[in-house]
Formats: sequence, C-alpha cells, structure tokens
Amino acid sequence: MAFSFLNQELAIDLGTANTVIYQNGQIVLDQPSIVAVENGTGKCIAIGQDAKRMHERNNPNIKTIRPLRDGVIADFNAAEMMIRGFIKLANSRNHSIFTPNIKMVVGIPSGSTEVEIRAVRDSSEHAGGRDVFLIFEPMAAALGIGLEIQEPMGNMVVDIGGGTTEIAVMSLGGLVQQDSIRIAGDVFTSDIQYYMRQQHNIKVGEITAEKIKINVGSVLTELSEEPDPFIVRGPNLMTAHPVEVEVNYQEIAHCLDKSISKIETSILHVLENTPPELYSDIVENGIYLSGGGALLRGLAKRFSDKVNIQFHVAEDPLHAVGRGTCEALKHTDRYHFLMR
Repeated sequence: MAFSFLNQELAIDLGTANTVIYQNGQIVLDQPSIVAVENGTGKCIAIGQDAKRMHERNNPNIKTIRPLRDGVIADFNAAEMMIRGFIKLANSRNHSIFTPNIKMVVGIPSGSTEVEIRAVRDSSEHAGGRDVFLIFEPMAAALGIGLEIQEPMGNMVVDIGGGTTEIAVMSLGGLVQQDSIRIAGDVFTSDIQYYMRQQHNIKVGEITAEKIKINVGSVLTELSEEPDPFIVRGPNLMTAHPVEVEVNYQEIAHCLDKSISKIETSILHVLENTPPELYSDIVENGIYLSGGGALLRGLAKRFSDKVNIQFHVAEDPLHAVGRGTCEALKHTDRYHFLMR
C-alpha cells in the first residue's frame, strides 16, 4: 500500500518510572517518565533521559515534573507533552512530512477510576493517537510472560512497578480478582531516603536512593550471593559536612520490610477471595512476578515462604508489561478485554 507509512502502530507501557514504546515488535524507546519545563512559560525543555539528568539538579527557572504518580496521570499537560515528545522520538527515523495515523495500545493500572482512564485516553489522543486501546497492566504482564490468559485456567501475576503493585488472578480473558496498591518502587525509594536520614544522619536524594536500591536492594537478610556494600556520600544533617557511609543489603532488607509486608498482605487477600478451582490451578502453576520491583534480591523466595506457593520471576521482568502490550497490539481483534 502506497501510504502504509501513514498508518503506525505503537504499544506503550506508560509507567510511573519509565515509558517503553514498541513498534513492529521492537523496543524503539525506553526512557524515564519525566519532563523538564521552563517556569513561567511552561515550555518543554527536555523529556526522558535528558530531563532525568536535570532532576534534583536544576535552577529556579527550570522544574522537572513526573507526570505520573501512583501509576496514573497526575499532571495532564506534562503527560501530553511527554507522550507527544516520546512518539516524536520513536518516529525520528521516519522523516515524513505527513502526520501518521497512530493506532496505539496503552497499559494502565487495574485499579484506575473512570476519570483516570479518560485522562490516559485523552492524553494519548491529544498526542496523536487516532485509534487508542487500553489494557490493564496485569493482563499485559501475563501476555508478556506468555501465560494462556484466555484458557479456562487460573493464572496469577504480581506486577511491582514504580507507582503501583498490581495483583491479579485471571481466567478466560478476564480479571477474576485484583488489587492495585500504591506501594511499589517509589515507596521503596522513599523508605531508603527515610532510613538513611534516621540511621545514618545523612541526606540523600531520589537518584541516590534509587542507586542504593539497585546495588544493594534486598528483602532477605541472608542471601546466597551477597552484593558488595554500596558507598553513599552526602551531607551530615547536623553539621552539613560531607560524610561517607557504607550500606549493605541487610540494612535495606530491614528498611523495606514494612512495605514488602503490605504487599504480602494484599497477595494473601486476593488469594483468599479466589474461587477454589482457580486457586488449585495457581498452586499448581505458581505465581509470576514482573515489573522493576521483581528484581529486588530474594523477593520470590520471601513470597514463596510466606504464601506457600511457588513464585517465579518473569524473564526480563522490567519489560513484561511492554511485551504484553505489544502482543495485544498485534491482535486487537482477538482480545476482547481491550478497552477502546
């Protein structure tokens, strides 16, 4: 078809921490969900990685905004700027003078209200989407992991993202039981910041806390493969003098314990309300972990010991929702759970 380049298909995992865009089954963009704008004019200066480099390091004339909070759009204008900018970046190889008709599938939290769903749809349409489909993130994660979610069988997924943890039991292409709690990567980061203030009397920013989480993040105080301690530098809260502190994974396991316990409670609550036949399928097949939080050391073991059901960490958990969104985009006619 002569004008096929005018019809584009994009799968978007619009995350609180990162946005991933797939085109033709390939990742064309994977950037932090952040925008830098000029104070006063509101003009967009940078998005994604460029904006993240300015985060917590900017001057009074520039502010950085994370348009999504707790998995949903908190700043409509910034979200629209960000989605539009990301689509432009993803299309940078296509130098057409025409604006393409974009068909897109966007992942959203399963606990989204009608207002939040409309905000995502409107932002996507304003950013150039002509045909916008929405998919609940646990469904997308299950598709990305490769589970047969349309079969008469129970599958369970725990997707720990940046803003929300999505816990869902699926069967026959529908959500049978689900819970969406606002305890996830961002809460873990602020737990670490609080812990460093209380225990080490040192002030650390969001970016440093994120590095601590990646380097020594753990939920168990005993690991078979122990990561090396991480050196943290920052100002002493009392004297403002520079200090250097060594943080190990055991400290982080204690620091995250309360938040992880809340996720465990939610998992048990969802299992409690699951029909017995589906429950037995889940016991047989295990529960799948996806999202960036699934990379915390010892998480699958801790959950397995607590719930007495085997937990499996998905392959490349960070991109499970994105892969599932991409799969849904290929077969929008087949999946009746997609929302228009």
